[in-house]
Amino acid sequence: MSSPATNGMVEVRCQPLSLDAESESTGERTWVVQEDVLTIEIEKVGVYSLMWTPTGNGVEAVGYTSEDGVLSNDGGEVPDILALAAGFIFSEGMIGGLADIDSMSVCQERPDVVSVRLAHPEPLIVSRRNVVINSSCGVCGGREQLDVALSGEVSEPLGDTVRMSVADLADIRSALQHSQAVFRHTGGTHGAAMFDSNLNVVAIAEDLGRHNALDKVIGRRLLTGKEMSSGYGVFISSRISYEMVAKAVRARLEIVAAVSAPSSMAIQLADRHGITLCGFVRDRRATIYTHPHRIDARRLAEASLLPAQGI
Repeated sequence: MSSPATNGMVEVRCQPLSLDAESESTGERTWVVQEDVLTIEIEKVGVYSLMWTPTGNGVEAVGYTSEDGVLSNDGGEVPDILALAAGFIFSEGMIGGLADIDSMSVCQERPDVVSVRLAHPEPLIVSRRNVVINSSCGVCGGREQLDVALSGEVSEPLGDTVRMSVADLADIRSALQHSQAVFRHTGGTHGAAMFDSNLNVVAIAEDLGRHNALDKVIGRRLLTGKEMSSGYGVFISSRISYEMVAKAVRARLEIVAAVSAPSSMAIQLADRHGITLCGFVRDRRATIYTHPHRIDARRLAEASLLPAQGI
């Protein structure tokens, strides 16, 4: 049995067992991460159902219009549901910026559905339509198809303005951990923190899905009126796979850092697009795989440096 969901968590009954226990537990209640379905209906494009975690703090989404901006019961905060919807369609390559969204709306009768109207849906070519995307799902398609599609969307060279030290990476990781309320109670979410060239954290999100967490910070940045341009980086609490770097390429992120390891294709993609890729950011150490010049050379003695040559 479970209790109603609260801010991305559900209280359930469980029975802890231990080899060291002298007697069986009578059972207790604990919090687990909430998993729900979010449906994004994009007019004239398709329907996408995502497995996600609604981590909003009581901010009810009404919608977004190109004339009025974000509409909610709290004008100072972007609702989680709108952030994920905007970040998802951006990361999927359906839009290039906020100007490509005409409107988004969440109906009170259907609070798990976001209806999206694009400004120019007619010429849009998408790789998947009318699909259910689980919390671990990434991109679809062959390697050549993915590389060609991404190269066609991103033509300008990536900027080169962000500089930081390994200690700065550790500080941003700490800021992310401090903000992950659902993780502290459940241990079941991934997190993402976007930061600017002054190393100020500008957006934080958490979700059952690592892709969703990244999409949420991208969407939150878009919906606050900030176009995705160079001069930003992101820290994620998961491994770094190809599709996570692909999202970073589209979002023009100069640095992608993570607590865990990158994959071979992630390293190759980051190297090709000029992204500094940092893995194993733990205990004031990091492993730099590509374009290490953005990490302060005076502090590289604290890091394990693996250049991209030969990859």
